Amino acid sequence: MVKDLARKISLEKVLPVREKLDETGEFPHEIMKVFAESDMCGLYLPEKYSGFGGGVLEFCLAVEEISRICGGVGVTFAASALGCTPILLFGSEEQKMKYIPPIAKGEKLAAFGLTEANAGSDAAAQETTAELKGDHYVVNGTKQWITNGGEADTYVVIAMTDKKKGSRGATAFIMEKGMPGFTFGKKENKMGIRCSATRELVFQDCKVPKENILGKEGMGFIVAMRTLDMTRPGIGAQAVGIAQGALDEALKYAKERVQFGKSIISFQAIQHMLADMATQVEASRALVLATARHVDSGAKDFTKESSMCKLMASDTAMKVTTDAVQILGGYGYMKEYPVEKMMRDAKITQIYEGTNQIQRNQIGLALIKESAKNK
Repeated sequence: MVKDLARKISLEKVLPVREKLDETGEFPHEIMKVFAESDMCGLYLPEKYSGFGGGVLEFCLAVEEISRICGGVGVTFAASALGCTPILLFGSEEQKMKYIPPIAKGEKLAAFGLTEANAGSDAAAQETTAELKGDHYVVNGTKQWITNGGEADTYVVIAMTDKKKGSRGATAFIMEKGMPGFTFGKKENKMGIRCSATRELVFQDCKVPKENILGKEGMGFIVAMRTLDMTRPGIGAQAVGIAQGALDEALKYAKERVQFGKSIISFQAIQHMLADMATQVEASRALVLATARHVDSGAKDFTKESSMCKLMASDTAMKVTTDAVQILGGYGYMKEYPVEKMMRDAKITQIYEGTNQIQRNQIGLALIKESAKNK
């Protein structure tokens, strides 16, 4: 049901405007309204907070189908979950009841503010500060490349409350658009996922009430890492969707394109390319969905699995979209055909929510820990 609904909305509402959204970089407001009206925004959220009552699995199924048509719309949808997940995981009951229902209903979007100019892969190198003054904190600094920046109403932001403690001095805050001292930088002009809003979050003596701390002071890095572990399967699903969309287009073209008197799909060279593409997509999908089920099972630690599915799916998306462009030849390089967009969209999946090099680090560390236990 989830897959069918996401597919239906994507074909009817996203496909007709996909090219325009990519060209203009326009934020898909109307499409997000449709997702809200269809109760899609709360798929992964408990019914108690106006959600659908599903989990990471249902969320991944939807993200894949949306991204199969447009990666930009897919990540706009997914990034709101990224901003909401830390509240779901670490919020007090009062915070959950206040902030989650509007996100679940699609009335508000959420975003997650972790990355900075000097804190990318080195997420612990945060420079944004939060200083306690009476009953509030004063936040100063800048967050960079924040998906849904400027469009979201609710933000979870990581700031340093005690720089001397390093990563243990980071704290997570729930912040709201419109808070005095909270503004936005320019909208980035990106290679891919162009309709997704990517902006700076700028804090200049921004006052945040003490009760907006998520968890407790000093837990910011734990909040961030646990959140990313839970949301990386969503990036895997986005990557699988982009790859599947490219495979769909390559198959369609290969059956229609005639060279040397026959459809190019009849040539073994093309068949082998398509066979590899299909196998890689299916394997990536299986790993993403297996990881989603593992997370939903209540497992305590899934860092390795989360990193593996994001790594494999995003590498697959890059390879499959590149091969799709190759199969379409000169046509594949033209904006008239969607595979060049899919190739541009695929690249970011290897970078955000932890580069694939960082994912390999995480997997390697997990293997070392496991081998030590098994001695």
